[in-house]
Amino acid sequence: MGKHTLFMLNPWTEANGQGPYYCPDCGVVEGFLAYSPEIRQKIEIISVNFLRPRNEIVSQLGLENQDCPVLVLDDEATTPEGARQSMSTGKKFINDAIEICNFLGENYNGVKPHP
Repeated sequence: MGKHTLFMLNPWTEANGQGPYYCPDCGVVEGFLAYSPEIRQKIEIISVNFLRPRNEIVSQLGLENQDCPVLVLDDEATTPEGARQSMSTGKKFINDAIEICNFLGENYNGVKPHP
């Protein structure tokens, strides 16, 4: 089985000089990875720039699915509840920060949120 691919946004500054900014949802996933750093070695993590098109994501999920964070599931992975499928490429993905953390926590024995 291959690796799942996690796309995260780099911090950015707006054209008018405002910022720098970060993506709050990407921050949630970064926090999870800080608590379970061993998971970083088990998935592929690709940082992308804020401006669209985000070609690295488009090649995996099509123009219609460029949101971040997004976890593109390995083709052989069992599809979890809540995963979506790209109409352009057929690849399955999770694009909700909490669902990404839950999926990674369950599949790689990482931390889980307190109930």
